[in-house]
Formats: sequence, C-alpha cells, structure tokens
Amino acid sequence: MTVEIISREFASKDNDAEVVICANNISKKFCRDLRKSLFYGVQDIATDLVGGKRNSEMLRKGEFWALKDVSFQLRRGQALGLIGANGAGKSTLLRIISGLIKPDTGFVDVVGRVAPLIALGAGFNPILTGRENIYANMSILGLSTQKIKKRFDAVVDFAEIWEAIDAPVQSYSSGMAARLGFACAIYVEPEILLIDEVLAVGDLKFKMKCHRRLAKLREKGTAFVLVSHNSHNVLNVCDRSIYLAKGQLIVEGDTESVIRTYEEDLCLSGTENAMGAMVLPEKPETESSGIDILSLAFKDENDRIVPVLTTGKPAYLSIECKSYKNIDDLNIKVMVKALSGEHEMVLYVTSNTDNQDLQIVPGKAEIQMQMPFCGLVPSTYSAKVYVRSGDYIFDGVESFRFTVKSNRTISKCLYYQPRTWKVIQ
Repeated sequence: MTVEIISREFASKDNDAEVVICANNISKKFCRDLRKSLFYGVQDIATDLVGGKRNSEMLRKGEFWALKDVSFQLRRGQALGLIGANGAGKSTLLRIISGLIKPDTGFVDVVGRVAPLIALGAGFNPILTGRENIYANMSILGLSTQKIKKRFDAVVDFAEIWEAIDAPVQSYSSGMAARLGFACAIYVEPEILLIDEVLAVGDLKFKMKCHRRLAKLREKGTAFVLVSHNSHNVLNVCDRSIYLAKGQLIVEGDTESVIRTYEEDLCLSGTENAMGAMVLPEKPETESSGIDILSLAFKDENDRIVPVLTTGKPAYLSIECKSYKNIDDLNIKVMVKALSGEHEMVLYVTSNTDNQDLQIVPGKAEIQMQMPFCGLVPSTYSAKVYVRSGDYIFDGVESFRFTVKSNRTISKCLYYQPRTWKVIQ
C-alpha cells in the first residue's frame, strides 16, 4: 500500500525537512467482543454521517487501548526499532503509519512512499503466478508498469525463484513467498520501509542478503521502522529504538539502552528466581531419587551471592544439594538459553565433558561451576540444571532465570572476549 501524505506542518518548517514520520499523541482502541465491536463501528459511522463528534478519548464497555498517547519522529536515513512483548502495540503502530487503520486520537504525518512489510507475501493472490503477483504487488506500492519491467529481473534474481516464476504462488513454499515479498518491497525503493518480524523467516543466506540490501537502501536515504523480538537484529539495523508496553511508550533512545531496559523488565517481572538465586523446598527421603537440589545461586569469588551478573567479571554457579548416597561419577549438566530473541541455546556445558567426575557423600554439599569471567553479553537468560549419573537424572531445575549487565558497550557482540592490548615496535 502506498501512502503519500504531505504534512502541512512540515511544509512550513525548513529545519524539519529531514523528518519523514511525525507521530503526535496517537491512540488506538479496540474491543475484544465481536458483537460490541460491530455495534460500536456502526455507531461511529452513524455519528460521522450526521456530522456529530465522536468521544474518541473515552473507552466504552469492553474496549481497551492498544496504543495510548504515543509520539515520536523518524528522520530520513534513520532506522527505528520497535521493542516490546506480544500485545504491546507494535504492529498496531505500523498499521497506523502505513495507513491501513486510523488512530482514534492524535495524527501521523508521513512524507514519501511507504512500503509496509507487515507480513511477507500478504498482498499476493495465491491463484496468480509469481510473475503476475510481482506486477500487481509493486504497482500497489506505487510503481508504474514501465519501472516494474526494468526491475523485474532484479526482483526475481533476489528472490531466487526463476524456476517457479510462472507457477501459482499457492504452490510456493513459505520461504519462497517470503523471498518474493521482500524482493518486491525493497525494489520499490521506498522512502520509508516498515518491517514487522519478516527478518525472522528464511534461511541464513537469505537473512544475510536482506541485511546487506537494507544497508544499501539506508545509504540512499530510506528510513526504516523495524519490529523484531530478536535483540541482535534490532541492534544490527537500528540506531534508535522505542520500547512499548501495553500500548504506552516506556522509553525512547539509543537502541542498546532501550533493549537493556526492556530485557531487565522482561526478566524482573515479579519472579523470585530472576535475581540470581533460587531456593527449592526440601523433599523427604522417601520422595528423593538419591540427590536433591536445594538451591541455585550465582556467587562472586568472596562467596557472596550476586543478584545480577556483570559481563567480564567472575561468576560462580553454586548448586546446593542433599545426597542420601555415595556417588563417584556425579555429572552436572547446564544449558542456558536467551529469553530475548529466538530463545537460542547460548551455552551447553557438563562436568563430564570437562573430564570432571565429581564425588559426593551423604549429607549436604555445594557444587560450584567456577567461571573466571562471565562471557555472556547483557541480556536475560534461563538455565536448565540437572544432577545426574550416566543416563540417570537424580534431580533438575527447568528454569533458573538470571540477568547479565555490563559496564561497557558490548551488546552488539554475541559473546564477551577477554583480552589485553600491547604495542610492539
């Protein structure tokens, strides 16, 4: 969909010539009840027809604010990230910017052609061929037939679907449709590109190609608004970001600090085990499998509990256990996943693969995995910890959540690399 809106406000302000999107206190409400929603819609249409004034600032029964008083600006060549949990209002905001829906209060001024990638291939007709859909889709995005002909080969080359270009899109795999949808949008060369989670699809080769193309478009002055749950995607693409929660703008600023705030809120949302320490109830011997985990915590080199880890600082994972038997080949298994992004595995270690067969005798004991430094980058994590011998699992904790912060700029990295510097002449 093409949005060509020339702001009356922009035309009078030379110093704001670089601003391509200006959102001013926009709010949008919805109703979860279908009947009420239809009734309110008819009511609003009737009010408009008779020239009445809607009471848009008030919620009616069953309504809620998907967005509430959100304001921001986007300048030419900038990349803005939209960060927040599901239901925060990110996609609603993109739909308002693209002109698919109207805000209930406030306004959005947009200058230039907008290409919304809210869902790759969403505008395709499944019965039409890929060739026919390219012409239909790119014409909707504002290109003439002559321009589409000139860019047609480049679109198909990028999507890598020459062998299926004359087949119906309904016969395409999801990856093929994704590649074609992205190619159509970027070869329109819009002034503003709205991207909603579409970089999460496709194989690694396609993702790398997308990022390279986005970088070229940005060099030419294209502005981006990117929605993604993958922190590294946002960090790699966006210099500024907005954190939304329940429709409200929580913080706006440089991407690294915004993501840090979001991930801290995500982790520390009222859970007791998100502070680097976790205590479990002690079982009676009759219910025990032989060894029970009593507590998990992170400690420093002075045996003090560390509520939040720091990248590059020592960190000891302390596992307090109670054993009812002698074990000579105890094996501790630790698996760590990132809560942000795509929940990918970031750490997998066992004492057995480290050639550390642990011995334990009846009674209470503390087992430590001593790390001379924490190599995890700032984020929130969930660890699974198992106490086992061979293939037999005595006890385990499925989710031990903790936070890692940093006193230096390393969030764009995948891990922390300890290092020293030296000049050799």
